[in-house]
Amino acid sequence: MMTLYSGTTCPFSQRCRIVLFEKGMDFQIIDVDIHNKPEDLAVMNPYNQVPVLVERDLILHEANIINEYIDERFPHPQLMPADPVMRGRARLFLHRFEQELFSHVAAIEHGSQKAAEKARAAVRDNLAQLAPLFVKQKFMLGEEFSMLDVAIAPMLWRLDYYGISMPKQAAALLKYGERLFSRPAFIEALTPSEKAMRK
Repeated sequence: MMTLYSGTTCPFSQRCRIVLFEKGMDFQIIDVDIHNKPEDLAVMNPYNQVPVLVERDLILHEANIINEYIDERFPHPQLMPADPVMRGRARLFLHRFEQELFSHVAAIEHGSQKAAEKARAAVRDNLAQLAPLFVKQKFMLGEEFSMLDVAIAPMLWRLDYYGISMPKQAAALLKYGERLFSRPAFIEALTPSEKAMRK
């Protein structure tokens, strides 16, 4: 059985929880207090961070690596595109999310006021560029829910919590977020601390 060491407020851990619930398989989640990490976490992950996935003698860290492994190991429903060209594009998108959105999380959560404001503006502007996509399509890659939707959902869920207000022209993006939040796997994957992030 797979065991996921997961931070209760960590957006990266949330991604992995969403994938596990989308797959509807047997797994165990161990909640990790980010401020009081268990000693064995540093043994499993040299960066001493969550999420960490353990399956028998395999130990993986980094949310996107964990999620691709789960997707390949349990192919239904498939979350990465089957076509190699589309899969390559999806991986580029995932990389962009890390660089343009999630790289700012630390500054928003722990930075100085000036750094946090700059980070919020960067996230807002990068998200706003995605908004036109959702005028014509339901999900990031079209009509099918995919790993890209999983990857961005934790950021959209935390917009208010992070103090990011989106411009009016991003309405389609916010509607898209509501579609993601209504998925049963998304709801099941929420921790009590994450539920409390939105009124």
